[in-house]
Amino acid sequence: QVQLVESGGGLVQAGGSLRLSCAASGRSFSSDAMSWFRQAPGKEREFVARISWSGYSTNYADSAKGRFTISRDNRKNTVYLQMNSLKPEDTGVYYCAAHELGYWGQGTQVTVSS
Repeated sequence: QVQLVESGGGLVQAGGSLRLSCAASGRSFSSDAMSWFRQAPGKEREFVARISWSGYSTNYADSAKGRFTISRDNRKNTVYLQMNSLKPEDTGVYYCAAHELGYWGQGTQVTVSS
């Protein structure tokens, strides 16, 4: 059974940092692009960041540029999202995905207080 399990979410004050992890099991994603999405209360899910299979290419939503960094460790089948300078508008459930393949995690809650 293929699973993507996110961790690292929590409550943080504005300006703080969190590091999200996404551990994959059941198959290797070392040849696949991986992404992070988020969904704020009452809003649609939105793209946050993407990383190529090699890790050499990354893409970010404008809201994440300069503050978030996506990375991966293919030996551990794990993807990370380092989030710095967090803002209240970053609050939401963060999902890890190999979305081009249709695999999604169940999400981890991030709450940023002002």
